[in-house]
Amino acid sequence: MKFEAITIKDIAKALGLSTSTVSRALRDSYEISPETKERVIEYAKQNNYRPNPIALSLKEKRSSSIGVLVCEIANSFFSQAINGIESVAQEKGYNVIIAQSKEDFEKEVSSIQYLASRSVDGIIFSVSAETSDFSHIQQLYARGMNMVSFDRVVDFPDIHKVSVDNYKAAYEATAHFIKNGFTNIACIANAAFLSITKERVEGYTAALKDHNIKLNPDNIFYCLHGGLNYEEVEQIMSKAMNGKKKPDAILACSDKITTSVMRYCQQEKIDIPSKMGLVGFSNLDLTDLLAPSLTVVRQPAYEMGRIAAELLIKQIESKRPTTAFEDVVIATELHQRASSEKTKTRP
Repeated sequence: MKFEAITIKDIAKALGLSTSTVSRALRDSYEISPETKERVIEYAKQNNYRPNPIALSLKEKRSSSIGVLVCEIANSFFSQAINGIESVAQEKGYNVIIAQSKEDFEKEVSSIQYLASRSVDGIIFSVSAETSDFSHIQQLYARGMNMVSFDRVVDFPDIHKVSVDNYKAAYEATAHFIKNGFTNIACIANAAFLSITKERVEGYTAALKDHNIKLNPDNIFYCLHGGLNYEEVEQIMSKAMNGKKKPDAILACSDKITTSVMRYCQQEKIDIPSKMGLVGFSNLDLTDLLAPSLTVVRQPAYEMGRIAAELLIKQIESKRPTTAFEDVVIATELHQRASSEKTKTRP
């Protein structure tokens, strides 16, 4: 049997009132007596009446909903960011519609078009690992869609951006390795054209240079799908370990890459940290309970989501066109644990 939500007409018929009387009672109009209001509201509550969002959006030209596009909801970073977005949306009276790209460009295009077709008032998005063509986003933006780019930001001048200081995060992680005696440090990052990849690789190379360690270009690896498939990272690790000089440490630049590197080392019986140091960008809550405990760059994902939602809703509710756009950059935290410690086999 098809579910049908209760309507104002249903309430009116049940109570023997006109639809206009019921409508005014639900709006708390002074034209309706307190007794009638109480009857209508009580009946509406008992029967789970909710205003029709489509009708409201047509009337007010707003849907009071925002879209969120991320690569994967299961990713701890993005799930925490979504929690931040929803905390603000709920407070401001907005519903959140979530879509995921699964690091696939075509799915990203169809997902963002779907969100637009649902008449959302704005979209918060982080592009997929495959996305180097942003025309689908530019087209929506040109048509007046309110948008905020976060994490993997796009290089548009007239759009709010929320990200972390990726350069400093990678620099500090690499410098931490060097301080602990690692000298042949490899970097495994997302797709080369993503903003987070460029900034993290720049931070990694700058730290090597500042500590008088010659950069080996063969120590930089890129994952087109951001480590979403274990086989992608497995192939990179096999290539690194079979090279002329095996790395003694890995800087893993995403959650999925980090866990996949750990998995590879366990399968190949490569001891961490005596044979391979590891620092990962990870927002997993249990990294301190792993064996060994994992040194991580932790990103303020919840805060990023909260700020992105505040910027978007402010733009949606502004009575004037937005002309000043913010580029918010937040600091990360390096949590130092066993996976990057000094060992007896290392000076």
